Amino acid sequence: MKTGLVIINYNDYENTINLTEEVSKYTSIDEIVIVDNDSSNHDIEKLKKIKNNKVHVIGLTSNLGYSSGMNEGCKYLIQKYGSCNIILSNSDISIPSNNVIKSLVKNMKNPEIAAIMPKVLEHGVFKYGWKLTSPKEDLLLNIPVFSKLYKNKFIQYNESHFNDPLPVIDCLYGCFFMIKSDILKEINYFDTNVFLYYEENILARKLKGKKLLSVVDTSVFVEHKHNATIGTNVSRLNKYKIYKASQFYYEKNYNNANKLTMSILKFFYNISLFIKETSIKLKEKSK
Repeated sequence: MKTGLVIINYNDYENTINLTEEVSKYTSIDEIVIVDNDSSNHDIEKLKKIKNNKVHVIGLTSNLGYSSGMNEGCKYLIQKYGSCNIILSNSDISIPSNNVIKSLVKNMKNPEIAAIMPKVLEHGVFKYGWKLTSPKEDLLLNIPVFSKLYKNKFIQYNESHFNDPLPVIDCLYGCFFMIKSDILKEINYFDTNVFLYYEENILARKLKGKKLLSVVDTSVFVEHKHNATIGTNVSRLNKYKIYKASQFYYEKNYNNANKLTMSILKFFYNISLFIKETSIKLKEKSK
């Protein structure tokens, strides 16, 4: 079975090219698909200059979000290879060796596993994915005074959970994971109604709804450098608005949140938004 790597690029061609050069020599990856989400700084021109038989570049004419970009890359691989393993990756990822991919592919031969991720190294700490939460738990997590108290309890797994070589988790880290193409088709790909954020929770709900397993391969890791351009090209306020819009869509359509829960969530959002906007205005006046 073939294995393809889909890299989503947005105004980040340097990281994308570095990742491409890093993995193009890995024998466990058959093709690298770079999807440029209509970058505003002409990344597509630079990406199309990559001379490598393993690399295919798709240039989108509009930026419809992360999920749309992932779907384009996945559909290209499925049309070309049929059943295959698909890796979804941010541009700011480093994969230390071919053994990472080799191990993931080996474990994906287990028919019970739908998707898999390695450990993810971020700022010197390994991350492993997180738990899904109920609407009531999400309410508490959105109230500042309770958020810090309950975050670890509701979202984080105990460290002992990852003593197993392939522990089952709810949510995979979206920055890097592998999924079977047949499973992706079965769940109707990634939901394009979210522009950015909450893709992992939506994917988790789709997989759990069909009793499909996501696991962590604790024997290997990748590094997430966290310098992709969403952090530099979008204001913190706009990122917050995008994040909350995705959360509300997820809560209503996937997490069975009732009208009262949605109203309370939006109430706290409006308070938080007012505080953030007021703070920005005061800072601008003081300049």
